[in-house]
Amino acid sequence: MPLKRLPRRLLVIGAALVALAGMTPFSAEAQTRTTKPQTSTTKAQAKPAAAKSTQTTAAKPAQTRTSLARARAAARARAAARARASYERQQREAMTPRFKRDELGNMIPDVRAAAAIVYDPQLNKVLWEENSHEQRSIASLTKLMTAVTFVADDPDLSQQVAVTRADLKAASVTYLKAGELISYADLLHLTLIASDNAATRVLARTSEGGTAAFVARMNEMAAHLGLTNTHYVDPSGLDSNNVSSAYDLSQLIAFASSDETLGPILRSAQYDVKTSGRAFTIHSTNKLLGTDVDVRGGKTGFISKAGYCLATLLRIPQGPQVSVVVLGASNSTTRFWEARHLFNWVVGRTQGLVGGDNDDNEKKK
Repeated sequence: MPLKRLPRRLLVIGAALVALAGMTPFSAEAQTRTTKPQTSTTKAQAKPAAAKSTQTTAAKPAQTRTSLARARAAARARAAARARASYERQQREAMTPRFKRDELGNMIPDVRAAAAIVYDPQLNKVLWEENSHEQRSIASLTKLMTAVTFVADDPDLSQQVAVTRADLKAASVTYLKAGELISYADLLHLTLIASDNAATRVLARTSEGGTAAFVARMNEMAAHLGLTNTHYVDPSGLDSNNVSSAYDLSQLIAFASSDETLGPILRSAQYDVKTSGRAFTIHSTNKLLGTDVDVRGGKTGFISKAGYCLATLLRIPQGPQVSVVVLGASNSTTRFWEARHLFNWVVGRTQGLVGGDNDDNEKKK
């Protein structure tokens, strides 16, 4: 049966319905297709975000490291500033002499040290002292006796000896290297000018009988010189059981400085050392050398138990020599300034106090 022709209006409505019915699958597919690109777009957008997050996370440790580095640098700067301020304060304090009155009302030095003395070796007279007979650890002032004992054996100073690893072990201060050859003359200079502990050990080890016999001779020499408060257990002074007193050391520095071999060394500001493989220059640890004070000999010492020590022989202008010993100062600057203050105090006194024709005049005052 032939189809009847539908009215145009119904055809339009039917087409519209068909279109509406067909939109649903079309729209779903379209939405599906659209969603995929959207999902792809979202991932693409997420990647930069993730990368940004990673960059931020990576940047934070870098920023933290920079901040920590700056904080450490600032802390070091503050510490350096405090150290400078402390040193300048120590300098100001040390440069100012202190005085006190004795039982008779006289103004006398008030030293910033555990013990000290000013001694006239010519008259064998103590000009001033504080705790001068107190037995104390003396650190590298020990090396004065090491040198005195060594030259007493009349060695050939040109003889060369080898440095061993044992000499260097825990030496604290040394310029030497294992295996090199060096002369006794250079070893003496290293011992007294640079306070080289390994050099001191070589001197003792290569002497007759070895180190133990050498230390025994050091104690025999101390007894021979009448140093009743003095005792040694090692030649360098690294052992805190090496002891003496300001009084004993005032005599020892005068004796050592008068020796024709040791005297020139004890007043040398520097020296050129030569070993089998090299040459180098050493400088004295005695900061009084090169100043306006006439230093005829001197030796420094320090370990924690002894504190900062100095034994020196100084010449009064147009006058005699005096031994000045400072033991147990709290810092290196103080030991040198206290020695200067003591020396200046003596210079300021009348010549009668330090020896000469006016001694009786001083006693009448």
